[in-house]
Amino acid sequence: MDMDTSPSYFDPEVLTVRDQFRRYRKRNSTSPPHEEISSPNVSENRLLYDGNYIHSPTNTALLLENIKEEVDNFHTGLYEASPISAAVSRKGSDGDDDEALFRRVESQSLKACKVENDELAESGDTTFALFASLFDSALQGLMPIPDLILRLEESCRDVSQSIRYGSDIRHRVVEDKFMRQKAQLLLGEAASWSLLWNLYGKATEEVPQELIMSPSTSHLEACQFVVNDHTAQLCLRIVLWLEDLASKSLDLERKVRGSHVGTYLPNAGVWHHTQRYLKKTGSAADTVHHLDFDAPTREHARLLPDDKKQDESLLEDVWILIRAGRIEEACDLCRSAGQPWRAATLCPFSGMDMFPSVEALIKNGKNRTLQAIELESGFGNQLRLWKWASYCASEKIAEQDGGKHEVAVFANQCSNLNRILPICTDWESACWAMAKSWLDVQVDLELAQSKPGLAEKFRSCLDESPETMQNGCQSSLGPEDWPLHVLNQQPRDLPALLQKLHSGEMVHDAVVRGCKEQHRQIQMTLMSGNISHLLDIIWSWIAPLEDDQSNFRPHGDPHMIKFGAHVVLVLRYMLADEIKDREKLSNVGDLILHMYSMFLFTKQHEELVGIYASQLARHRCIELFVHMMELRMHSSVHVKFKIFLSAMEYLPFSHVDDSQGNFEEIVDRVLSRSREIKLAKYDPSVDVAEQHRQQSLQKAIAIQWLCFTPPSTIKDVKDVTSKLLLRSLMHSNILFREFALIAMWRVPATPVGAHTLLSFLAEPLKQLSENPETLEDYVSENLQEFQDWNEYYSCDAKYRNWLKFQLENADVTELSEEENQKAVVAAKETLDSSLSLLLRKDNPWLTFLEDDVFESEEHMFLELHATAMLCLPSGECLRPDATVCAALMSALYASVTEEVVLDRQLLVNVSISSRDSYCIEVVLRCLATEGDGLGPHKANDGGILSAVAAASFKGELTRFQAGVTMDISRLDAWYSSKEGSLETPATYIVRGLCRRCCLPELVLRSMQVSVCLMESGKPSEDHDELIELVASDETGFLSLFSQQQLQEFMLFEREYRLSQLELQEELSSS
Repeated sequence: MDMDTSPSYFDPEVLTVRDQFRRYRKRNSTSPPHEEISSPNVSENRLLYDGNYIHSPTNTALLLENIKEEVDNFHTGLYEASPISAAVSRKGSDGDDDEALFRRVESQSLKACKVENDELAESGDTTFALFASLFDSALQGLMPIPDLILRLEESCRDVSQSIRYGSDIRHRVVEDKFMRQKAQLLLGEAASWSLLWNLYGKATEEVPQELIMSPSTSHLEACQFVVNDHTAQLCLRIVLWLEDLASKSLDLERKVRGSHVGTYLPNAGVWHHTQRYLKKTGSAADTVHHLDFDAPTREHARLLPDDKKQDESLLEDVWILIRAGRIEEACDLCRSAGQPWRAATLCPFSGMDMFPSVEALIKNGKNRTLQAIELESGFGNQLRLWKWASYCASEKIAEQDGGKHEVAVFANQCSNLNRILPICTDWESACWAMAKSWLDVQVDLELAQSKPGLAEKFRSCLDESPETMQNGCQSSLGPEDWPLHVLNQQPRDLPALLQKLHSGEMVHDAVVRGCKEQHRQIQMTLMSGNISHLLDIIWSWIAPLEDDQSNFRPHGDPHMIKFGAHVVLVLRYMLADEIKDREKLSNVGDLILHMYSMFLFTKQHEELVGIYASQLARHRCIELFVHMMELRMHSSVHVKFKIFLSAMEYLPFSHVDDSQGNFEEIVDRVLSRSREIKLAKYDPSVDVAEQHRQQSLQKAIAIQWLCFTPPSTIKDVKDVTSKLLLRSLMHSNILFREFALIAMWRVPATPVGAHTLLSFLAEPLKQLSENPETLEDYVSENLQEFQDWNEYYSCDAKYRNWLKFQLENADVTELSEEENQKAVVAAKETLDSSLSLLLRKDNPWLTFLEDDVFESEEHMFLELHATAMLCLPSGECLRPDATVCAALMSALYASVTEEVVLDRQLLVNVSISSRDSYCIEVVLRCLATEGDGLGPHKANDGGILSAVAAASFKGELTRFQAGVTMDISRLDAWYSSKEGSLETPATYIVRGLCRRCCLPELVLRSMQVSVCLMESGKPSEDHDELIELVASDETGFLSLFSQQQLQEFMLFEREYRLSQLELQEELSSS
């Protein structure tokens, strides 16, 4: 952003917006800024941080090139230091670097180093977890938001100090400079937090009643004016903020370097060299003749160079202390240096603190000194006289080319901004000078209102140009006209003050450069009160690039993303009712929070995401968690559990209101999307049909999100546990039905999807068995179906294990007794488990009462939706085309009689899937009738739609290619209205379809095993019972068999009988 143009946030109307914010509110109580706030950190399973390992770049050529470039920049990029840094560097080691360097190269060097040193940057930073911990404490009500802001500032400072000074390890030039830049960026962030607290979090102090005196004093009136005037209060807070930053910088220098401004020997300010010179040689034309403090100005002469240098050094430190708001220290320094008269010029009126703040008023106490002075000389006259004298001194010393710091010290007392700005070589100093001068002039104008006729003179001078004031009327102004002397140096409003900071003619080049730094722009926007613009500029810095196709890839500096997210949260909780553009705070704020959540996720801080995602709008929160869960679907259990725990702890489990996301909706979306048909991406080197069957594993893995144990700290943990179990059972049963229909192939390979589901649900079901009181009716029914499927897949696994033995033994010419015995044991286990399932009488397999039974509703329809792949008898995929679809549709119609088609209004539609060209989409629709859609379904065979679909799954369509079957990707059945809108699931259709396909196949497999046992000479005793089971009218198994299945059944029976005869002949012959 080009800051030399006129940015939109310099609009004067910003002041009216700021008034509506009421930033300087009154609070009954607030924690002191330096009070130690105790707050528990986020639990260990939330906060996970590894910051000890530093990765070095591997590209040697690029590394050497970057080092050379950084070294060149290091020597050529220096520019004039700030006064504080310069003074400390003078007294400290010569090798110390100027902090202003980091501000100049902040954006350019950071970008250059970012690519190579990104891992290094994140390895040494703990602010992400620390900020999350602090905000979590605030969410729990353990600290108020203003105290949170102070803790965030403190955290940034601590981490910055740790990065900059906490390690004794010597780094390469590039790495060392990058770490210093990072430390400086954190200091900039700390400054922004400090400003935010000063403007919005700090309560306005009222003047204590016990300090009000009559008649009033100029200082008391000034304090009351600043308390009540919005603009003056803003200037006061900006001044206090900048002085606090400078003071903390001094404290850090003292702590780190062991040196501090003002460390002089006693009487170091006495002009000893000049004194000895005068005693020895008398006086020279250009040397002072006397040693009083006013001699150089009065005599237009100079001190000896050594004394002048020492004087300038002293005044430089005095200026630094004044800049840090340490007036008392500056006075003590002057006295210890042997110049008590300078202390008197800094603190007139018997050393009273005349700063217009309630804090200074309380510090002075009910001191009658100023009251007595003003009763004698008039209200405010002594104050105006002191400021006028300071103004004259600053101008006189400047005209005689005196020391620049001496000029600035006097100019600071009288708001002579033109004499202060030349030594303000950094943004903070220039902003402080302007804000303090403007504040003092506002106070002086308010105090001058009591003088008759002066208000009109002020207005006339304000209308004149600065040149006219300088050349015309200033020469005739006296102390009674104060502050007309400096009035036109001051900004008219806050936008004018900010514009002055951008003006290269008035301020140092470093100040103009500083205005372009990100945190300086943030701070200036905060001063203007334009929260809407603040959100816009932060988002512009971190928003994804327009040509970036991945909206889930964070962009921009991580610390700016972090800062923006926490600023949004602080503003929402602290100023939600006072910000005019709430929609901007909600919408753009959500974008920033979403971006920070994505950043944490991409950096493997999944445990922190829930804190911020819970603050998003409901739809954004749900979408974020769904996306994260899908991306981490195949991650380790530990990583997935972190996401689960993060959602559980910060989101309600069920829907509470429309403003907040909930875990139930998130999981429902994840499970639903896991069953959706994905865009086809098949490996041409592997069989397409086999890849399609492996998709069942992807569906099964999604259920793991429901199988974790919720934390015991959440509300209604028992109820949540039951709901998780219910949802997992319901979805597992849906998948079991689909997996069973694609597991009809008689091959040794185990259906991986089904057994993955069983393994995931083992732990929740174990806990259920240990706590049976959590078992409710709605859980019980789903649990019964799950147990049915568990038993079925157990039979399936035993059959495939037996089949594996058979295939292995087929290649061996002569089997050992042990191998024969293993095969026989496997066969008997298979037969026993299958018969156990088939012979159930009290609760036949997969037969349940429907929850939703429609009795006599008119025009109720049934629909079956299936997405499937056509497979040839060899197992290979048959890629569909229009001809195949038309032939399949005709074959499905032909699977029932024409009378049924007309009576039930059967409709069949077959089309190629838009998501997967290897798959087809089949929709069957018919009218519901009594016993099939209306009333209870006693046949348990799924009705007419199940009969039509079963023919295609079994590969027995009469007018279609023989042996071609359908491998299911997704299968759903619904009740629908006449208009075609889907109402509720018709689960009995899918269950009946599974009975039509699975039970006959289980019988045929049992027959195959029984025949094998007979051939091996170890016949089963239950074979006849199996035949009776199929033939019995009570079981209804015979109606589930197709014609080809019955033929296969009879062939197995024939083989069994033939083998039985052969065995009998062998026994009789032996």
